[in-house]
Amino acid sequence: MDDTALAPRNDARTDSPAARTALVIGANGFLAGYLIAALQRHGWRILRGVRDSGRELRADQRVADLARMTAPRDWHDTLRGVNAVINVAGILRESGEQTFQTIHIDGPLALAQACLDTGVQRFVQISALGEPADGGFIASKHRFDDALLALPLRAVVLRPSVVYAASGSYGGTSLLRALAAFPGRHLLPGDGRWPLQPVAAEDLGEIAARAAGGDQSGIYQIGSPRPMSLREYQLAWRRWLRIDGSGAVAFPESLVSLQVAISERLGRGPVGETMWRMLRRGNVTAPEAHARLQADFGYATRDLTAALAATPSQVQDRWQAQLYFLAPTLRLAIVALWLISAVAGWLTPAATIETMAAHSPMASLQPVLLARATAGLDAALALGLLFGWRVRWMLGLMGISVLAYTLAFGVLLPAQWLDPLGGLAKNLVVLPALAVAWVLADRR
Repeated sequence: MDDTALAPRNDARTDSPAARTALVIGANGFLAGYLIAALQRHGWRILRGVRDSGRELRADQRVADLARMTAPRDWHDTLRGVNAVINVAGILRESGEQTFQTIHIDGPLALAQACLDTGVQRFVQISALGEPADGGFIASKHRFDDALLALPLRAVVLRPSVVYAASGSYGGTSLLRALAAFPGRHLLPGDGRWPLQPVAAEDLGEIAARAAGGDQSGIYQIGSPRPMSLREYQLAWRRWLRIDGSGAVAFPESLVSLQVAISERLGRGPVGETMWRMLRRGNVTAPEAHARLQADFGYATRDLTAALAATPSQVQDRWQAQLYFLAPTLRLAIVALWLISAVAGWLTPAATIETMAAHSPMASLQPVLLARATAGLDAALALGLLFGWRVRWMLGLMGISVLAYTLAFGVLLPAQWLDPLGGLAKNLVVLPALAVAWVLADRR
């Protein structure tokens, strides 16, 4: 089959009439935005399924809490007026009531059964390419896939390989982009030999939109036309970001495995053990998957180079990639600075503090007690930031405290501006650093 036969094309037979309504579960996630855009291009009215936060829902929102809505009747009101459901919800790690069983199986299965009860015509499941042996994420996704297809429901399951987007990134794809953008030489987990078939989020969205309005059924594996190695994937992103150099620094698999294991135990980090197993196994589709996709949907996914060429990179893309490692480094530096400040406030002798405050308005404000109290505040803010508790609140309170210190001491102890070790002058750098950290806290 030649490449022209696989060129993407629109096919009017899959376009949905404007009167139809699609409910997207997991509507606030990274992938959902691309699916919603594609559905809207096909004329669908969108309802966004979101967890009930206690606030009044917008006109285009419906309650969709997979962890709690585990009986079909829980979904009947949510499905009112809905013609098709697209489920893109998922978790990579379990936390509290957010478990693989509830989010990937119990909730979606109750939703699918409710679709039968209410006459919803179509169910599109966004699953993942992999093997159940890779871990709980894949195993639970695939168990629901099988249960869904066993129901007397018009359903289709889409299992994509690594999903990327030139316009943004999330989780593991953010990490891979950052590794590709490292100055000097890009960084490789292992030797980068593992194959994958990355698919553009826009292509996945288009196929999901066609599935919502089509009559296909069964499981479809989705990937690029041909496999590529992780090293080739990284180099393609490096060229797209317009960063010179093709050399790589390969990190031993054992070292990466150790880092992944630590992240898994801490419940943090963009790559868990499941993703690491999937990567090393090779995340590729069956040989006939691409042709079958073209034949059934009238659409072909693009290779990485073609997809990136359609969206030239800008300097902001390099910022995003190269700030990936700087953001947590900056946060840890702020934590360290605040802890050092707390220790200094506690350990500095009372006589030294009183001498510093002598002959100034500070002398009448109980400077020793003030120093000890502000040290306690510094420690509390540092620990809150270290453990990720309301990060933006912590950074905001840090900024307010630094501004207050600067103004108060700048007026009451003006000699501190000329301290040879920095004194108050360093706050002119600390304040914008806190502001940058506050902005970078909004990341996925």
